[in-house]
Amino acid sequence: MLCMVDTRPKTPSIVIDKIRDAILDGLYKPGERLLEADVAGKFKVSRSPVREALQALESEGTLSAAPYSGALVRPLSPAEIQEIAEIRLAFIALAVKPAHPHLAPAHFDLAYDLAKRIKRTKSAREAFECNRRFWDIIFEKAELPILWEMFQKLDDRMTRYYPLLLVELYPTPESRPRQHEVLIEIYRKGQIAEALRAFKKIYLEMVDDIVDHLEAQESAESVA
Repeated sequence: MLCMVDTRPKTPSIVIDKIRDAILDGLYKPGERLLEADVAGKFKVSRSPVREALQALESEGTLSAAPYSGALVRPLSPAEIQEIAEIRLAFIALAVKPAHPHLAPAHFDLAYDLAKRIKRTKSAREAFECNRRFWDIIFEKAELPILWEMFQKLDDRMTRYYPLLLVELYPTPESRPRQHEVLIEIYRKGQIAEALRAFKKIYLEMVDDIVDHLEAQESAESVA
């Protein structure tokens, strides 16, 4: 007799995705408290999977524990975004060279289309999803599954920064950095080192914008 494996998403995973979507949509903001009972009521599930979901999101760094009161969406941090940026760049550098020989023109076309969608969308959630699919193309062809798993976890931790990027720092498509597009434009020509340098330059300029914004915000709050 065949043993059927249930591959449907489990309830804690569904709750994790719903909380992440709520953060991307700006419904849960950095510093906001999430109470188990409130989250359970909002998503119409029991408190047990909510508890598991909150613990998982705490482990990845999206939330922080708040004793006797559920969890907090972790505040944005200049030091954190700088550290994440350096690690992401190292992971990308490890992936692009082994991936290149396995990428067909259709892969580059799809990645470039996703890059353009990231630049023109008004939705932080769509930007996050397109970014995930963009890097999935490259990391899959690099055949480095552990590296991809680590990269995804790091990107999940960055969820909180997407509304800041799209709403406050770069509210119009014209104002947004083009690092994804520039990477593909050069990368598809086989100029791997040049593509990485161009991507890194634009990406780190974006990170500097985030840091400057957060530090100015912290300074204003300390005065107030």
